[in-house]
Amino acid sequence: MLKQRTLRNSIKAVGIGLHTGKNINMELIPAKVNTGINFIRTDVDENLVIPAIAENVGDTSLSTALVKDDVKISTIEHLLSAIAGLGVDNCVVKVDGPEVPIMDGSASPFVFLIQSAGIKEQTKPKKFIKIKKEISITTDNGAYAKLSPYDGFKVTHSLVYDDEARKGHSRTTTVDFNSTTYLKEISRSRTYGFMEELEALKKNSLALGASQKNAIAIKDNEILNEEGLRSKDELVKHKILDVIGDLYLLQHNLIGEFEGYKSGHTQNNLLLRKLIEVPDSWELISSESDNPIIDYIEPIIDPSLG
Repeated sequence: MLKQRTLRNSIKAVGIGLHTGKNINMELIPAKVNTGINFIRTDVDENLVIPAIAENVGDTSLSTALVKDDVKISTIEHLLSAIAGLGVDNCVVKVDGPEVPIMDGSASPFVFLIQSAGIKEQTKPKKFIKIKKEISITTDNGAYAKLSPYDGFKVTHSLVYDDEARKGHSRTTTVDFNSTTYLKEISRSRTYGFMEELEALKKNSLALGASQKNAIAIKDNEILNEEGLRSKDELVKHKILDVIGDLYLLQHNLIGEFEGYKSGHTQNNLLLRKLIEVPDSWELISSESDNPIIDYIEPIIDPSLG
């Protein structure tokens, strides 16, 4: 039986906000079983808890943002991706600003933080969302996202650009987590942006913290970062990283297959909302009796505990 997981200890970090350009303090805190992932804006209201659920997504224009009682927390997807990839079920995230810090633009720094805090198994069995029948959405720009039954967890994403300047970045990649790990294939893939769009964003007081320290910069089809890409398909793998974070807004790890074509945060959230509206397309199962074929890294044990 797989058990629910939380952090063994609280851990703090500070980093730049991608859009505000300001330092943001973040704390990850252990949480009780069956409480899920919850965010708190300490600069607004220490008592307002914002659950990380699909229904609380209020903006998907440049990131996934949660909104509750007019309080907003943006850029949650990279942290959620790391939490999902490590199989953590319950955690409180406190930030003192309007977004989660961008760190290096990937999920790797969040993985490091969680592993440094330690992962603790809890007393209750882990639960999963199991896809029972195919469900999909398509938007006006031709992008689509789909969930299908699958004995395990697999993600396929097609990153497609039609214009000549960006066609070279188009790529389709599939990652089957039955045969590889989130840490090995996905966690280090960074977000990216095109320089011709950056000026417009900054004029609108967005991407004020963007730099080559936290994103892949692309101009005229060339990668500007001195170190280049971390893998030849880093861009599309970052899209998969985003998908994993967005899917975790179902509150549980998924057993099924995701396929996206030109899709992003908007399509991901539309898909989750449709799934929730069609209850016979999925079921909540328990690792206690259903024995799902999903593996996660072993919890890191503090040697001082014996």
